[in-house]
Amino acid sequence: MEDNKQKPLPGNDNKTPRKGPRFNIYWVYGIIFVALIVLQFYTSNVGSATATKSFQEFRDEYLYQGKVDHVKVINGSEVEVFLTGENTKQADEKSPSVFNNNSTGPAFSFKIGSDEQFRDDMSDALKAKPANVKEPKVYYDVRANWLRDVLNSFLLPIIILVAMWFLIMRKMGGGAPGGGAGGIFNIGKSKAQLFEKGTRVNITFNDVAGLDEAKVEVMEIVDFLKNPKKYTALGGKIPKGALLVGPPGTGKTLLAKAVAGEAQVPFFSMSGSDFVELFVGVGASRVRDLFKQAREKAPCIVFIDEIDAIGRARGKNVVMSNDERENTLNQLLVEMDGFSGDSGIIVLAATNRPDVLDTALLRPGRFDRQISIDIPDVKGREKIFEVHLKPIKKSKDLNITKLAVQTPGFAGADIANICNEAALIAARKGKEEVDMSDFNDAIDRVIGGLEKKNKIISPEEKKVIAFHEAGHAICGWFLEHAHPLIKVSIVPRGVAALGYAQYLPKEQYLYTLEQMQDQMVALFGGRAAEQIIFGKVSTGAQNDLERITKMSYSMVSIYGMNEKVGNVSYYDGNQEYATTKPYSEETAKIIDEEVRALIAEQYDRAKDLLREHKQHLNALADELLKKEVLYKDDLERLIGKRPYEDMSPNEGIPPVTGTIAENPIAS
Repeated sequence: MEDNKQKPLPGNDNKTPRKGPRFNIYWVYGIIFVALIVLQFYTSNVGSATATKSFQEFRDEYLYQGKVDHVKVINGSEVEVFLTGENTKQADEKSPSVFNNNSTGPAFSFKIGSDEQFRDDMSDALKAKPANVKEPKVYYDVRANWLRDVLNSFLLPIIILVAMWFLIMRKMGGGAPGGGAGGIFNIGKSKAQLFEKGTRVNITFNDVAGLDEAKVEVMEIVDFLKNPKKYTALGGKIPKGALLVGPPGTGKTLLAKAVAGEAQVPFFSMSGSDFVELFVGVGASRVRDLFKQAREKAPCIVFIDEIDAIGRARGKNVVMSNDERENTLNQLLVEMDGFSGDSGIIVLAATNRPDVLDTALLRPGRFDRQISIDIPDVKGREKIFEVHLKPIKKSKDLNITKLAVQTPGFAGADIANICNEAALIAARKGKEEVDMSDFNDAIDRVIGGLEKKNKIISPEEKKVIAFHEAGHAICGWFLEHAHPLIKVSIVPRGVAALGYAQYLPKEQYLYTLEQMQDQMVALFGGRAAEQIIFGKVSTGAQNDLERITKMSYSMVSIYGMNEKVGNVSYYDGNQEYATTKPYSEETAKIIDEEVRALIAEQYDRAKDLLREHKQHLNALADELLKKEVLYKDDLERLIGKRPYEDMSPNEGIPPVTGTIAENPIAS
């Protein structure tokens, strides 16, 4: 015997019947309005079951023919006509459906504007009637219709006002069923999206790759809520919150979505900007409402994305203070670890600016843990590539390990972008599979921008660009601590890049003075080559000079790599809006002098190195003018093997590119 229970529809993975379309209450309003109109029309004709004619028909066909016995004026708006006995009988036989079959009733009726108008028309008609026609009698009657009178007197206006009230309240979000969350009466309500058990979320921990340590931490937090006795049996307390910290695109929000997909507890998701509103006090009210809902659903998880929107440090800059934001933050602090001490609610938050957060928000008892989600290493990138390559029709000879090695410093969002760009490039070329060349083009596009094949460059400028990029390549090739070269190109890309050299940074987290100096020399290679070959420099080194300047000031004033300034660091990450420097004008002058001396020294090193290898510089520039793009194998063929061993890929910093800019402003 078949089960009569409702079965889930095909494709509905949550095993619950698919819901039909939502009922729209406006249909009710429409039906009521139409019913009132029909009712009004019906009641206005109650008691008038006879056929209607015009006054002219009454006059010509009945009055002048002597057929009218008498007429009745009803309520000053309608006239009922009573015919003589014989004429009524003839009318009944001719058209029983038109005239009243009751011989004592009216034969027909017609409408009039008013009693006065009817008297005037009737007087004119009687003057013109034949002499042998008897003048009919005129009676006046007032008939009551309680339904029509009630509707016209007070009930209909009340019904209209009530309907308008319900419609207005629905628009404003309060008082009516299904009031919108964005209405004026719900402005202080939380905008958090609730994911409960049974709610379908397509992202799981299997979709999060390259964040193994972070996943363990987050999965443990979920386990806290599912099995609390396991941790409290020894006297421990469940953490109140965890802060996901990391650069943009590393997967903080993705990890939170995976928690929503995996957790068997209610999950509230909200952005930090959702607390901010035009009206004063709304942010704090929404925080209270959010935690009120969370207490009702406890145990549960509350996720606040981009918490730095409301969690910035208080009182550090009076000019840029925001009392409303601070009130919101104060309410959040109270709700997370206030006097009530709620249990069963864990707060997850994400930010890429932990340095600007208030210290009271970061202390244990509120955010007990800070989970670092950093740029993935080469193994993590390989796993991320595997995840994003699943829906792509890729070639069998695609080397995922090589792709991971070629993308140092790339976050998960960058890798997802590369996979998507590669698929689009392959489709543009009419391919059926995405191969390695498509991924190489995609990497070039992400790093350097879109290739501009139609950009018109004069032969003189193209020669300058070729020697500029050849200078970068030569310096990087013959310096011990410079990064190994991957490719060098003079194909215009992006908004302003006329060429670039891509390197593979070394796998390290600490840098020595010698290593940073060699990197400065490699960046100076382009400008030094222009000076040596052409005797003048162009604006193409703007991006190189910007990076050199930042690196030099960091070495002198932050890393303590200058003997004259000494082993001091003037870096303070908490002073975001600092108006004064933490050193005197005399010290500032010394720092500027030492930075200029350091830069001049490395520029001289770059020129000396290029003069020593001028033959190689010319050969490399000539080859670039012919092929436009050169790889490591081409350099080995032209100038020999690199005198130093190639270093393994770096796991912490983005790939170094030396670009020649189109104008002094663009980078």
